[in-house]
Amino acid sequence: MSKFKTAALIAIVFGLLTIFSGGSTLFAGLDMGTVVPFVLWFNFLAGFAYVTAGLGLWGEKPWAARLSMLITTATLLVAFAFAIHVLRGLPYEPRTLGALVFRCGVWLWIAWVARSLTRPALL
Repeated sequence: MSKFKTAALIAIVFGLLTIFSGGSTLFAGLDMGTVVPFVLWFNFLAGFAYVTAGLGLWGEKPWAARLSMLITTATLLVAFAFAIHVLRGLPYEPRTLGALVFRCGVWLWIAWVARSLTRPALL
């Protein structure tokens, strides 16, 4: 299996799980503790972008690399905003920190794999 297909499968599964968990919390009333609304909404909506990026990576489309980089950047910005939220002493669920670190790591890796879709191949 190519590196793009591996990254694609991870992105798609991660996206579907993100949509399910975020949607369950937002719309089905699943209690996830002290949620930070902007993080929850970002993660839920980003799940759709994860699936889209995964489908693009599966087809080795150059736009999927740009989308993966955008997802990575947006996730890092949300993590930064979350850190400010925490430093201000506002309530949060501690596992959110771990989840954001994990998301950042996954998308940094996916964007790194996808970057070669926008670069010319070397002989």
